[in-house]
Amino acid sequence: MTLTNRLQKRHKSDTILSQHDHSDEQNDKERTHDLHDINEEVEKKAKAAGRKARNEDRHFYAMRRFLFPLGLILGLLLGYAFVQPSDFQDFQTHLALLMDEFEITMPEFPTLDLPQLDLSHVETEWRKLWSNIPEPWKLNTNGLEFTVGEKMAERGLTAKHPIILVPGIISTGLESWSTSPDYRAFFRKKVWGGFSMISQVTFNRDKWIAAVMLDPITGLDPPGAKVRAAEGIDAASSFIQGYWLWSKIVENLAVVNYDTNNLHLAPYDWRLSYYNLEERDGYFSKLRATIEGFVMKWVESPEHGKGGPDWVENHIEAFISIAGTHLAKAMAAFLSGEMKDTVQINPAGAYVLERFFSRKERQKLFRSWAGSASMWIKGGDDVWGNATWAPDDHANTTHSHGALIAFREGSPALNGSGSSSSSSGHEENDGLFNMTSNEAGTWILERTPVSFQKMMASNYSFGIERDEERLKANNVDFTKWSNPLEIQLPYAPSMKMYCVYGHGKETERSYWYTQREYEHDEIQPDAPSAVCTDDDDDGTAGKGKGKGCTSPRTPLGLPLARATYIDADFTDEGARPRIVNGVKMGEGDGTVSLLSLGAMCVEGWRRPRWNPAGIKVTTVELPHNPVATIPRGGGTTSDHVDVLGSVALNEIILKVATGAGDEVRDSFVSDIREYAKRIKWD
Repeated sequence: MTLTNRLQKRHKSDTILSQHDHSDEQNDKERTHDLHDINEEVEKKAKAAGRKARNEDRHFYAMRRFLFPLGLILGLLLGYAFVQPSDFQDFQTHLALLMDEFEITMPEFPTLDLPQLDLSHVETEWRKLWSNIPEPWKLNTNGLEFTVGEKMAERGLTAKHPIILVPGIISTGLESWSTSPDYRAFFRKKVWGGFSMISQVTFNRDKWIAAVMLDPITGLDPPGAKVRAAEGIDAASSFIQGYWLWSKIVENLAVVNYDTNNLHLAPYDWRLSYYNLEERDGYFSKLRATIEGFVMKWVESPEHGKGGPDWVENHIEAFISIAGTHLAKAMAAFLSGEMKDTVQINPAGAYVLERFFSRKERQKLFRSWAGSASMWIKGGDDVWGNATWAPDDHANTTHSHGALIAFREGSPALNGSGSSSSSSGHEENDGLFNMTSNEAGTWILERTPVSFQKMMASNYSFGIERDEERLKANNVDFTKWSNPLEIQLPYAPSMKMYCVYGHGKETERSYWYTQREYEHDEIQPDAPSAVCTDDDDDGTAGKGKGKGCTSPRTPLGLPLARATYIDADFTDEGARPRIVNGVKMGEGDGTVSLLSLGAMCVEGWRRPRWNPAGIKVTTVELPHNPVATIPRGGGTTSDHVDVLGSVALNEIILKVATGAGDEVRDSFVSDIREYAKRIKWD
């Protein structure tokens, strides 16, 4: 193509020159267009070459041709693991619900009588395929079903004492009983546990959150919603089909002649506080009626159960605490809606989690569940250590667990202007400093809504009481009953207690936190101190009970709350303790720290102050030795949940139930006795 034109001769007429000028202008446009086409072609070739180079540099497993079929295979494997043959009977029902959720309608053909889908052949073939899978490879089995019970039965042991199983927090399934139009779609369906929960969370998330969240003022169901604990053995046998919880223990108990006549599972709405459990559901009254007395102080209290001081002695043979959260679990969930599992997932998973169920939504949900607040840290610095020392610190520790919440140097949280000194003597930037459990508890509460603070004050207490007279008085105070450091065990000399828990799996113990951008929140913790702008009941501002004291929003509505969350960018494998995504790892069962699991068992309840009757407390630590080829570790795991399928735990339960509890002896694999001695009990 022509890119240049020679100039025309000057001796031609003006008319001819004018024509040539017009022709030149047209040629210029053509040249510009041609140049544009050439540039586009060059860019396309450059992009193609770049893509080719990138594809050559990329590993095969990072390409779509590998990832897409891999996703298909993983999806099939998950379906293969979780879908049971009986699920095909409900396939059409689930399909209809799914179509209704997305408002998909099938065209009607009045002249055609289309038959229903017949999936019986599919179910039959699936059942054959399922039966050929080795039992240990199935998520709903571990290859050890009934074996412990059979060993006990061969010894001639049989059911002796009636058994009550009380599930832990979040183990009990919850179902909706609301007939409100907003919630009628999942009437009598599980909103916690089961595939119906997964369906609701996936396709009806906002309604699901509204159903399971409690009213922040009353601590009960919000208007229109009505959620109750599922009933029966199945209420906590499995979380979803294929993921067992208590079913392994039930199976082994059944072998030694336990059934629904002498085996009872006591499900409860774990979202509620102790007080509301009785007020709304009459839970503890029913508990006494079934003669189990898990919350023994309620039964003995003259103001509540009215069973008398000897009720436990006369009715309870033994109490087994399985992976009991005696002193604390995770504080991070209340502050930032996070825990180890949410910050240690890969970036892609973290992005999906945040988009689907954000940190703020998780935070709000956790705070609405008054029952979960019973796991707030107890005992303060006397139990958990100070800024430079903790009972469970190792000799080579580089940063003490006593600093429950810490901020590293160079963190965005510490880029404030100026510094000051805190009441505890710490230098702080922008109001932040490394905090012990006492300081962290106060700091977290300051960053929660007033409704949460009132709920905590009216239902719980988290200190340590050493005066025996005060301990006796606390026995009738329901706010103390969830804190073993502020009440005494019942006076039941013949009762036995067993603490059984796992050890050997890294567990979150303390945290590195950070703060970044400002955000709108339900409260304004970083604003100046609250001021009283409204009159109290007595007509005077700020002189009554403080009901009119608020932190008003700024005139421009500017965000004043700092976004506070675990410093997930901070990992130091060489530190002691090891730091992974802002979480300082310690000892425990993967969920609950060792101090919380065992300190009361090996030391606190060995002291007459908290155990006046001298109840015998036996502690058994189970080492975590999972079988790598079995999805949930097999019979030698001691993970916080999977320990329910442990051979050793099932043996202990069956020995106690059949009257052979004397065979259970103290057994330790950790240094919990040494750690517990370092706690300031006196």
